[in-house]
Amino acid sequence: MPRKPPSLRCTTNAPKPTACTPPFSCSGSEVKGQRVCVSGSGNVAQYAVEKLMQIGAIPITVSDSGGYILEEDGFTPEKLAKLMELKNVKRGRLSEFPAMSPSAKYIPGERPWGVKCDWAIPCATQNEISEENANALLKNGCKGVFEGANMPSTAEAITVYEKNNMAFAPGKAANAGGVAVSGLEMTQNAAKMSWKREQVDDHLQEIMKDIFENCVQTAEEYGLSGNLKAGANIAGFLKVADAMIQQGQCDAKL
Repeated sequence: MPRKPPSLRCTTNAPKPTACTPPFSCSGSEVKGQRVCVSGSGNVAQYAVEKLMQIGAIPITVSDSGGYILEEDGFTPEKLAKLMELKNVKRGRLSEFPAMSPSAKYIPGERPWGVKCDWAIPCATQNEISEENANALLKNGCKGVFEGANMPSTAEAITVYEKNNMAFAPGKAANAGGVAVSGLEMTQNAAKMSWKREQVDDHLQEIMKDIFENCVQTAEEYGLSGNLKAGANIAGFLKVADAMIQQGQCDAKL
């Protein structure tokens, strides 16, 4: 039986979420060989590009406030190393990147959402994907958006995703890795020990898998199969509500 949510003393006029069928499975194999637009060029974007390459995807863009870089044939580990040198050491702008990678094309004053791709990972800033951008992604064959920044999609953009059955992983879940690793650092400090990078990455992967499965299962329990946004919202709400009830801070009946 689906778990009943607490009957808290509050009401909402928000539209009821709907079920959807994301065009991907839990195996991850479908991203191999597929093109991914990434925005941003800081830590999140850099390591998103790295992880995409590790699982066989083809990251083709990064961006900063001045414009974006298009690597038509995809980034390579060597090109990523040059990007990291430019951004992390030289503190330079992406307009300088073509001098380091002749295959790179710099498009000033634009975001990468008009580029044909299979998936999009916004890692730059809030509200960077508008309704117009979302429609451009849809038109160009994008099958889903996975947020690596805090609220990079506007409400109107999210409506486009949902109406057109695009996969959508909200930042509150998909971008939880940073906070998770902070918790792992606290664990190491408390135990007066230091883990190798591979150990931290193994723990992080397990945490992110658990978050994904929690979102999927919660959405399923509430009749919203495939709606990761609803799953993340409901699971997060229940976690807080349960804690409040256990502490006697909330008048609720289950």
